[in-house]
Amino acid sequence: DGTELAVRAVLGQQVSVAAARSIAGRLVMEYGKPLDAPIGGVTHAFPTAEALAEIDPAAFPMPHTRQRTLHELVSRLADGRMRIDAGVDWDETERKLLEVPGIGPWTAGYIRMRALGDPDVFLATDLGVRQGMARAGLAFDEPRAAEAAADRWRPWRSYAQLHIWSLLDQPMNKER
Repeated sequence: DGTELAVRAVLGQQVSVAAARSIAGRLVMEYGKPLDAPIGGVTHAFPTAEALAEIDPAAFPMPHTRQRTLHELVSRLADGRMRIDAGVDWDETERKLLEVPGIGPWTAGYIRMRALGDPDVFLATDLGVRQGMARAGLAFDEPRAAEAAADRWRPWRSYAQLHIWSLLDQPMNKER
């Protein structure tokens, strides 16, 4: 779901993955629609952009700047100024994302890769990417050098990046 992915990407800015997951869980429990028949531990649907846009941004459990960014993003999704789903133009959607105060190139690229399905995104400034590349013997001190090295993976850099992330020593990578 494009809205959910975009909201989670904004939540993940400047906080740990665990903190972002916790905030997302709180939003789901407070503003998501309860399922008629829960599926395992899943009891609520992720809140719609319309539901989140109606909330006072101060109610979002995050720093003020993130509150404003999240509210502006969901407002644009709710009123149709922006769509995040399969079939939209990747470049146009990225441009619209970058117009949202508080959304930068990393977040827009991540949304483009994960929600829009662009197979050729490479987030060279991502710390995990740089750590994974180092683990693979592709150490680069500067994002520009990592970007240049990733050029040979075109047009499939998103897939290469997912493999690079899988090299990290993270619990979710050990669960296999």
